[in-house]
Amino acid sequence: MYTELEDPELVERCRQGEQGAWSTLVRRYQRLVYTVPRTAGLPEEQAADVFQFTFERLHQHLARLEDGSRVRAWLVTTAKRETLRLLAENRHYDTALPASAEAPDEDPLAALPDPAPLQDEQLSALQQHHRLREAVDRLEPAARQFIELLFLQDEPLPYAEIARRLQIPEGSIGPTRARCLAKLRKLMGN
Repeated sequence: MYTELEDPELVERCRQGEQGAWSTLVRRYQRLVYTVPRTAGLPEEQAADVFQFTFERLHQHLARLEDGSRVRAWLVTTAKRETLRLLAENRHYDTALPASAEAPDEDPLAALPDPAPLQDEQLSALQQHHRLREAVDRLEPAARQFIELLFLQDEPLPYAEIARRLQIPEGSIGPTRARCLAKLRKLMGN
């Protein structure tokens, strides 16, 4: 029920205290929020802290979020700011590597995560990936399965294997791909 709601309606339902709406909102954006600190080089524990902080802040400020359609941007901005704060804190406390971590022939700074802030291009790519994943999730099951088999496998599957799994003629893969991609473009608003 909630998964089909657009962000403004979902945010409104969260404001009304509907737990299902809140759970859906968290699930919808959890990968995106968690990816911001991980891409910036924070360890998993601190990425989890950023995740928790970001959604806690959203819960606290939900009533003040004027435009529910901007919730994704609000979450990314909040996660990015907390990530940058933790990176600065880490640099403050990690002024040197422990002697056991230093190898005599290696640059000791090479083992540290890149302290540079998350680049806007990376952030934009993360948001685009998130939008694509959302659109794939909203496809009807047959189209979603087709897209996942064709594009989202670790190793590309041959057309013959895709046709076998979907029980369709191999010659229909091209036209089916075109229809599914058109549906994805429409769902993404392109």
